[in-house]
Amino acid sequence: MANGEKRDYYEVLEIHRNASETEIKKAFRKQAIQYHPDKNPGDKAAEDKFKEVTEAYEVLSDAQKRAQYDQFGHAGMSGGGFSSGGFGAGTPFGDIFGDIFGDIFGGGSSRGRTQGRRGDDLLYNLEITFEEAAFGVEKKIEVPYAKRCGTCNGSGSKPGTEPKVCPSCRGAGQVRYQQGFFSVSKTCGQCNGEGKIVSDPCPDCRGKGSVKDSKTLSIKIPGGVETGSRLKSTGDGGQGLKGGPNGDLYVAISVQPHSLFQREDNNVVCEFPISFIQASLGCEIEVPTLDGKVAMKIPEGTQSGRIYRLRGKGIPSLQGYGRGDQLVVIKVETPSNLNKKQKELLEEFARISGEEVHPLKKSFLDQVKDFLS
Repeated sequence: MANGEKRDYYEVLEIHRNASETEIKKAFRKQAIQYHPDKNPGDKAAEDKFKEVTEAYEVLSDAQKRAQYDQFGHAGMSGGGFSSGGFGAGTPFGDIFGDIFGDIFGGGSSRGRTQGRRGDDLLYNLEITFEEAAFGVEKKIEVPYAKRCGTCNGSGSKPGTEPKVCPSCRGAGQVRYQQGFFSVSKTCGQCNGEGKIVSDPCPDCRGKGSVKDSKTLSIKIPGGVETGSRLKSTGDGGQGLKGGPNGDLYVAISVQPHSLFQREDNNVVCEFPISFIQASLGCEIEVPTLDGKVAMKIPEGTQSGRIYRLRGKGIPSLQGYGRGDQLVVIKVETPSNLNKKQKELLEEFARISGEEVHPLKKSFLDQVKDFLS
């Protein structure tokens, strides 16, 4: 992989986040053939691209790795990187070419008619507070989804009627055509591989086999999430049709900004204003943290912008161990709207210190002369 931030694996394979296993494999096969080193000898860019799509496929084709990636992104992938010593055994390339030649010669895995359809994957945008993101929270959400139509039991046909056999594929779900010396099979475009066509649709679902509904779910959000984190709830998406499995629910996290804190990785940054007298003489202040107030000593002579660290007062690690720190940035405030007595005291302080109280008293010509001398 080239140096720099990794691209999203779904973007690399040019697929949507709800892509099925078949769609993932098809997208990878297309790009892998295009960028394979044997097809692009000496082309470093093609080789890097091949490694990138292979890495994306190895994660997204594995259900466990994909779930981890969907929830935590690249940060959730243990090992942090990808290496490929070659393109022989161990890569998914053999299966790809096997599928290709299997399609051409009519061998390989059978792609008969679709017996059931997987439910849709759903995306729910959830906004939480800064504190909830830091320590975790359980939220109840109302999720709209498509469920199996009770009137037709998901068949899409009006009760008392049955779907008709597709005239194009004659119920096979696939059509065959001759291409040169080879016989090639493709999914039937008229019935979309179902093998049957609904001629008399159900009045409630209008032939779709599903109707709109909603359900209440309790979602546990782990501490350490941030804006952009995605949580996956397996099987809580749309209801499958004709015996197919349910889809999954993805919860996209958005964290509200905080009035006092900002997040930098697992550290919390807090700006704290003090007066120039406190900065000069030193003082003790009470600093707000995610765990409550903490007393902190400010040494004399502290300059504006000085950063003090409160260890272990930051964001808990998403992996479940350790916490970041809180960084307290000191901001020294310059007094304004001074009265006469305050000004006299400051001028006296300046004279005692040997400072020039009126540094701009020289005329413009004097400054020019000094500059040119």
